[in-house]
Amino acid sequence: MSQMESSEESRAEAKRKILNRLRRAHGQLGAMIEAFDQDIPCRETVHQLAAVSKALDRAGYLVISRALTECLMNPDGTEDPEELEELFLRLA
Repeated sequence: MSQMESSEESRAEAKRKILNRLRRAHGQLGAMIEAFDQDIPCRETVHQLAAVSKALDRAGYLVISRALTECLMNPDGTEDPEELEELFLRLA
């Protein structure tokens, strides 16, 4: 397997993981909205909110991780390390 094929597989896997996280957050947000709409106790709503927040954070970290990996594997590419650092810190 060539390095290019390996890189493409890595990108596809990273994309799959990010999409899974975003879909999970989407489902959890829908459940939270439904719970809030039906006056479910505050404790359950807060648990759902925490789950949504965590899923979104993890998706964001995966996006930044993917960009950092690209930057390391292709240092002459278009990714700006300083911009990536700034994006990462926004998530922190």
